[in-house]
Amino acid sequence: MTIFRPCIDLHAGQVKQIVGGTLSDGTSSSETAKLKTNYVSRLPAAHYARLYRERALEGAHVVMLGPGNDAAAAEALAAWPGHLQVGGGVTDANAAEWIEKGASKVIITSFLFPDGRFSQERLDAVLAALGGDPEKLVIDLSCRRRGDDRWFVAMNKWQTITDMEVNEEAIRRLEPYCSEFLIHAADNEGLQGGIDERLVERLAAWCTKESSSRPMSAVTYAGGGRTLADLDLVARLSGGRVDLTIGSALDCFGGSGVRFDDCVEWNRQQQEQL
Repeated sequence: MTIFRPCIDLHAGQVKQIVGGTLSDGTSSSETAKLKTNYVSRLPAAHYARLYRERALEGAHVVMLGPGNDAAAAEALAAWPGHLQVGGGVTDANAAEWIEKGASKVIITSFLFPDGRFSQERLDAVLAALGGDPEKLVIDLSCRRRGDDRWFVAMNKWQTITDMEVNEEAIRRLEPYCSEFLIHAADNEGLQGGIDERLVERLAAWCTKESSSRPMSAVTYAGGGRTLADLDLVARLSGGRVDLTIGSALDCFGGSGVRFDDCVEWNRQQQEQL
């Protein structure tokens, strides 16, 4: 069944909500000026980890958007060890280290696409570093739309389009290597303009994997969530097979569209149906 999944997005060591398409690898003043930020928290990442712990919100993802975020991510994991997923700069060299620091699972994207091309060798190396356990791995297939009905994985803060189309073939190919998929619709991320409904429908149809961590689903969609009704919408479009992350619209991140406590209540009601 569909549930609300929380997030902790980190940029330059701070918890932020960013318009996804404006992220850049560059550090020049002109590139920095292009960055659009919806919210910068005065509270540390560990505060949000404790908040999710108090509300028993499982499956939160901590995403490090660029350098300078390792310490903040580690502090979040220490606040609720074994219950938060972490991604951003994860490779075969540090995947096990993040698990040791308290991550329940690691999330990986860019490392799998050297020069923008998918590498099975690198995926095998990450899984080996995790002791061959797919339950510890989340594959991030965050993507950008190309044309009316096609999406391609986007890496390097969603700026580089890779050679992997997000479709049934790709999902089925990758399912044996991971426990979940995390998919940001980068063109919708941070805009609070509504979700990519067609992508949600397709993800539900393409993914055959069942989550071993009920009530969480094996696919989490993020991007464009703006009201509590979007949880109902994702549940309907996906038949309950896709979870939804809401970020910028949440009141705990400075938004006005969705009350965090209402999302907690939504999850409680869903779990009562199990």
